[in-house]
Parts: sequence; C-alpha cells; structure tokens
Amino acid sequence: MSVEERLLRYCKIDTQSDPSSDTTPSTEKQFNLGKLLVEELKELGLKDAVIDEHCYVYAHLESNVEKPCKTVGFIAHMDTATEYSGENVNPRVIRNYDGKDIELCEGVITEVKDYPQLKELVGHDLIVTDGSTLLGADDKAGIAAIMDMVEYFVTHPEEKHGRIAIGFTPDEEIGGGTKFFNYDYFDADFAYTLDGESPATYTDETFNAAKVVAKFHGLSIHPGSAKDRMINACNLAMEFHEKFPTYMRPEHTEGREGFIHLTNMTGYTDFAQLDYIVRDHNNDKLEEKIALMNRSKDWINQFYGEGTCELECSITYRNMKEIIDEHPEVSKMALDSIKELGLTPEIEPARGGTDGAQLSFNGLPCPNLGAGMGNVHGRYEYCSIQQMEQASKLIRLIIGKTLEE
Repeated sequence: MSVEERLLRYCKIDTQSDPSSDTTPSTEKQFNLGKLLVEELKELGLKDAVIDEHCYVYAHLESNVEKPCKTVGFIAHMDTATEYSGENVNPRVIRNYDGKDIELCEGVITEVKDYPQLKELVGHDLIVTDGSTLLGADDKAGIAAIMDMVEYFVTHPEEKHGRIAIGFTPDEEIGGGTKFFNYDYFDADFAYTLDGESPATYTDETFNAAKVVAKFHGLSIHPGSAKDRMINACNLAMEFHEKFPTYMRPEHTEGREGFIHLTNMTGYTDFAQLDYIVRDHNNDKLEEKIALMNRSKDWINQFYGEGTCELECSITYRNMKEIIDEHPEVSKMALDSIKELGLTPEIEPARGGTDGAQLSFNGLPCPNLGAGMGNVHGRYEYCSIQQMEQASKLIRLIIGKTLEE
C-alpha cells in the first residue's frame, strides 16, 4: 500500500478529539483508526502490535542485525483538531499541481497569495479537502509515513536495521497525547514525532506553556439601586485584561516571541471567568508574563477587596530543547539524514507544543520531524504525496544511522 493510499484511507476515519471530555481517549471513535492500525501492523508481521484501553497503539519491528544497537522510536497522533469538522472527510488528489489557486468547492478557494508556501510544491501531487472539512493530514500523514517505513523494511529484508518502536497516540490536539503513554512497553532509547510540515524542517524546541484561569467575584444588585453598591464581575474581567500590552497577543508575535492568549470568557454580574494560555520559549520570560498577570490580580484585589480576583496557574509543558541538547546525537542523525535527502535542514522552534515535549521530560528524548502536511486545522489543509514519501525515506535513513552509532 502506498503512502497516498494509506493517507486517503486514514483521513476518511473521523478521529476528532474532544476538549470537554474527561476520559482518555476523549472520543471513542479514535479506537476505529487505532484498531485498523493494529490489524495492518499484524498483517505486516509485527506480532506484538497492541492497542490498550486508552487507545495507545504500540508495536516493534525487531532487529535483523546481530550487533547490539539502540532502539529508535517513531510516534504520530491519531486524533484531529477541534477547530473544524473532521466528519465525512472527502479528500481528492490534484496531480502535478500547477502552482495556481485551488478551488475546493464552489466559493471556497485556497489562494496562493494567502498560502505562498504552495509555490514550492509546483509539480507535486497534493491531497486536499472538498472545502467542508479539515483533511486530517495532521497527523495522519505522520502515521502513513511510519507505516510505509514498516512495510518497506518488511518487504526488503536485505535492508539492515536495529529494533524499531512504533507508537500512535490519542488526544494530542487537546494536550493529552502522553497522559497514559507506556514508556516501558514502548521501550526506546530515543524517538521522533512526525508531526510537522516539510521533511526539511526539524524541531527541537517548543514553548514553555502555562494555563491561567482568572476568576472574578462581583456583587449583583438591581441596577435601579446599584449606585456605590454593585460590583460587576464582567467589568472586573475587562479591567484585568486591559492591563496586558496588545503586543503580547499572539496575533502580534512570531518566531520566539511569547504571548498571553485569552481563549475563553464567560461572565455574569456576580461572577466572570477568563481562560488564558501563556507561552514563551524562554522560561524566565514565561515567568515574567505570569508575574504580570499576578500584578493585575493584586491591583483588582487592592481596589475592590481581597478575594475579588483569584488566579489559578498550572504549567502544562516545558521547552524540550534543554533535554534534546543533552543528546546531540539525536539531532545529528536527523539533520544528517535530511541532508542526505538533498534538502537543506530548516531548524524551527515550534510555536506550540508536541507530544515530544512531555516525552522528553519523562526520559524519552523526542524532537519532531516533518511529514508533508500544510495549512492544518482547517478546510484549506493539504498534504504533498512526494513529501510524505520523503518523510518515510527520512526515517529509514535515521534508522540506518542507529547502526553506525
């Protein structure tokens, strides 16, 4: 089965996760893809392929060399993003893309002026949506590339390789991809997630991330007799938020610039709540942003009374670079392999997080590789078949370098 056939097959299975759920997986339908992948892995001869009660898929391709070498793992996530529908995905293939705007359906057009990276894909075969759903190449392109790698080694037994660990996770899009990850069963010395765009990209750096919830307690009085008595919690929330500079909003940041992002707001006269995510690649700068929010809380409480504003802060993940830098051989194998593909490595900090951040801090160094996807999390999503093929070859080259190590 080709990577194209695999992606078309996987994308048609709805695996959208649900941030409001308190179960793992957050949606039962993720099992539909997980069980299919276990069947495919077993058909390829990986007898230990298994899916657990939390919808994590694991398998191993055993070494075919006698000398000992490290076990390398490859990981991709099965769920799709929550921002756009993942139901009834109807992908189509554009052969030999001409570099022009793509009409997905009547009135829905992927315009090159909005997505200039498409100019680099002239001549590629692209898989796109019908304009009514996302595609799901994030991260089913990564799954397809990993499965293609497995099939290649199984059908080419003359190609030497060490032990290879494979993992497919649920709920990555809602931050739960590593919650029940079984490190002992996966049993790898290091790993790579395939959850990026071009195979030329290499990501060994993520944000440091925090979740902040601000709660405001007001006093509801009939507006007709409210003078000097009412405390409107919604107004408190607005006063709190306006203390943050507009340049700290994500729409005004790029590169390694962090942000304070208001993701949700609810409120009534007597109670209001603001939900934030706070991000920065530099941990000291993340702490500065949290300190700014605490000063805003203190100002509210000083003016309106202690306890009027409450702030809850929790760290959700940390920048994996400090761990990856302790294992330079992991980066070297990936970067050398990208060069062997004839590509110029593009080392990019992720403006977000990956499963690799949590995995790295739990003892499994795990940077991120590209799998050929683009414009993810929406109906303009696409995937290059040629880049998926490159991604499969890239991880085969990395596997070869584990023998040299």
